[in-house]
Amino acid sequence: MQSATRLTLLLCAAWAATVLYGEMGAYWASYLVCSWPSSSPSSSLPNNHVKIAVVADPQLMDSSSLGLPSSSVALQAAEFYTDLNMRRSFQSAMLPFKPDVVLFLGDHFDGGPYLSDEEWQESLFRFKHIFSLNEQRSKPHVPIYYLSGNHDIGYSAFFSVHPEVLGRYEKEFGSRNYQFSAGKVDFVVIDAQTLDAGAKKSKERSSSWEFVKSLSPGNASHPKVLLTHIPLYRPDNTPCGPHRSSPIINQRVSYAALDQGITYQNYLTKETSDLLLSLLKPVLVLSGHDHDQCTVVHSTPFGPVTEHTLGTISWQQGNLYPSFMLLSAGPKLSQNSTDMKPEVMTNLCFLPKQTHIYIWYICQFALTILLLVFWPTNGLGSLPCLNTFIGFKRSVGAELFSRTKEKNDEDDGEYEMVFDAEGSMHLVKKAVAKAPSASSDSRAIGRGSVVARATAGKHQLEPDSSVLVEMGSEMTSDDGAKLARTSKLKVRKVLQRLFRVIQSIVVIAALNVPLYMMLLFKDWIDH
Repeated sequence: MQSATRLTLLLCAAWAATVLYGEMGAYWASYLVCSWPSSSPSSSLPNNHVKIAVVADPQLMDSSSLGLPSSSVALQAAEFYTDLNMRRSFQSAMLPFKPDVVLFLGDHFDGGPYLSDEEWQESLFRFKHIFSLNEQRSKPHVPIYYLSGNHDIGYSAFFSVHPEVLGRYEKEFGSRNYQFSAGKVDFVVIDAQTLDAGAKKSKERSSSWEFVKSLSPGNASHPKVLLTHIPLYRPDNTPCGPHRSSPIINQRVSYAALDQGITYQNYLTKETSDLLLSLLKPVLVLSGHDHDQCTVVHSTPFGPVTEHTLGTISWQQGNLYPSFMLLSAGPKLSQNSTDMKPEVMTNLCFLPKQTHIYIWYICQFALTILLLVFWPTNGLGSLPCLNTFIGFKRSVGAELFSRTKEKNDEDDGEYEMVFDAEGSMHLVKKAVAKAPSASSDSRAIGRGSVVARATAGKHQLEPDSSVLVEMGSEMTSDDGAKLARTSKLKVRKVLQRLFRVIQSIVVIAALNVPLYMMLLFKDWIDH
């Protein structure tokens, strides 16, 4: 019983350590292994840079995500754990870096264009809760900038028929085409869903291109960073760099009938991409939409331009390795030194692999059940194989470290001096008279006993057949009773083992479930 108690306490400690790491420590580890980018690995980020945290494709789950009704328990559970994971990532792995600016690269919602106003407002409330936007009132204000994604407003074939989705997006998140500055770097936000619209005279398409052309003269002293939800064109099977975890997705563009616009596209067209690069001449391009990391270099007449496509921050959007980006832009506008060249540096940071953590939980639960069911009652010392191994180890040790040698009885004995005819002396071992062996005695005694037994056997009466039948029946009844007792004993042992397993599980759950619930509410409730 003491062995079972020790095992239960050991499993309690193992589960407590697992829960603490999976629900809290993994996010601290992600924070510790990442840092703001700097010009050299040995130096830290200069104080005159603006620090920007970049997030792509949260894509909050809703009734359009899994094809389940909004009242479904499975959908609500998936929404809760996905939202909780992103909130923990934002609170524990991003905010501790104390960014000056937070930037979202689009696809805030999953079914944004197709949700009713009530469902859209509910998703908006969740979005603000996940990324602590409701807490900005009690904390120093951190500017937040948004891009529109295809899961927020749809493509041209949809919002040309339902313009109200554009109105409710702009009412909450602001303009879809705008520019902001961080340090001496200009960030240009483009509504990429309108650039390749099928209808050439679309009002949305025209307004987006007019905005881009208005920025093309620009200030040559301020470098530009282009922000677009849909990545720029790249040839099929273009390598995406070492951080890519899924197969490369090639270009695919789908158009609606009757020239109503685009219904889906992986990348912008080559014509649109080349025009954007030639008009804006950016030093860097940031995009999302692909849900996986991809780094490509575009060749332009004014030099190569790097594009970073960020992976999603959500573990439910097809990427086992969610991530975010830390970007530094400098120097700050208040810096008057003319010898400091504006620069933009980036660093990709990975978040906990939530899918792997849940698989770890399942495997540890299965291992816990197996240990509780098959653990010996008296501990590992009662296992025959272990006892055999210990005995073998002791015998080997005795052979190796023993310093005594077995004595040969034949070397002992008495010797006498014998002189031969020539007068020489010799030592001769005396002959030892051996005691009569037990076998000879037994033979002698056995001869008489054999005669006695044989004589007794001749005069012994053969048992009656009825006596044999009664004896056989008694033996059969004894065997049946033994079998019944054995089966009852086995059932009793099984029930005792089952009770012990249930008792241990209750103890483990009683100690760890409150810890798990405390960690859930700690991270979910607004501070």
